[in-house]
Amino acid sequence: MTQQVIHTDGLRRRRPTHAVAVRWGARTVTIGGDAPVVVQSMTNTPTADVEATYAQTVALARAGSELVRLTVNTPEAARAVVELREKLDRAGIWVPLVGDFHYNGHKLLADVPECAEALSKYRINPGNVGKGAKGEENFAMMIETAKRTGAAVRIGVNGGSLDQALLARMMDENAAKGNLLTPQAVLREALVESAVSSADAAVRLGLPADRIVLSAKVSAVPDLLAVYRRLSERCRYALHLGLTEAGIGSKGIVASAAALACLLEDGIGDTIRVSLTPAPGSPRTEEVVVAQEILQSMGIRAFAPMVTSCPGCGRTSSDLFQRLAASTQAFLRERAPAWRERAPGFESMTVAVMGCVVNGPGESRAADIGISLPGAGESPVAPVYVRGEKVASLKGPDMERDFQDMIEKFVLSTYGAR
Repeated sequence: MTQQVIHTDGLRRRRPTHAVAVRWGARTVTIGGDAPVVVQSMTNTPTADVEATYAQTVALARAGSELVRLTVNTPEAARAVVELREKLDRAGIWVPLVGDFHYNGHKLLADVPECAEALSKYRINPGNVGKGAKGEENFAMMIETAKRTGAAVRIGVNGGSLDQALLARMMDENAAKGNLLTPQAVLREALVESAVSSADAAVRLGLPADRIVLSAKVSAVPDLLAVYRRLSERCRYALHLGLTEAGIGSKGIVASAAALACLLEDGIGDTIRVSLTPAPGSPRTEEVVVAQEILQSMGIRAFAPMVTSCPGCGRTSSDLFQRLAASTQAFLRERAPAWRERAPGFESMTVAVMGCVVNGPGESRAADIGISLPGAGESPVAPVYVRGEKVASLKGPDMERDFQDMIEKFVLSTYGAR
């Protein structure tokens, strides 16, 4: 169980959107309306490799991805979706699966109807369904399938795969008006037009507006802000946010946080994904953690306690507080799934790990539970505070384990009896 925290200062008001229910079995994830902003992610394994895709889907779901998207690009991948869904169900993992379709989605959904039934949501890119009348026919086939299966649909436009015929037409119209807009502004408007007109076409085909989510993703922060602000003016469809091809490491994290935070503060966005290029050997779950921390740092939702810790300075005598801060954050995330079942409400708990006497005691007292480690020249004892009261002093090689034990007891005693 997670909780949503809404600002009370009047600055943030969620943009009114249709509430889209994405269902599988006992699990319903609502996107839009008054629902919390939803975190989602996507596997990067070959979907036809069921074991690898299953392992990554489980890891993403356990990390907190509330929807998991899969590449469905071949008949083998489509058939694997069915086996994957069955395997997840047997394990009691009810996370809804989203099929990511490009070019041949209409054919795969028709040829492997079990895949269409196993997916809770289809992602359709209007730029990749075909050209002219054939494209309209292919799009209509996918919408008809969604109507039959009850699946939701994300109509996802991307800057790198925009319908070139639409873009050329809008460029010509702009030229005929004396080039009132720059080429970049026309491109942005074309992204919005593609998304909204495709959604409206789906509604005309009989798909309810409360089964549609829109996205119009680009890789530059200013473009993303402009496109989504315009998109939010044009429609009331639920919106999926994400900076596509955000990049690797700090570049991808910073760019995604900058873009998503601005839009979320404007009340724009019902579901988000942070599209990070994973560093070699790093877990795919990193993008889930970053998305959660963006929402949590803005006070929108709480997923797991976050550690307040100092950056260190000449007063800190060793890397002990750095190691303890890292291990404490890892411990909190590791224990979160169990606490979610046994101690609802723990997500908003605050934990402090500080490195010296200057701000250490004060920050530790201000947290629900905090520890102030000794700095240079200080007594080698670390006082622990629980909600402002000093309750223990820790020292020696077992300090990390002892502090974790105290956190565990605090969580269960404070939140577990509810």
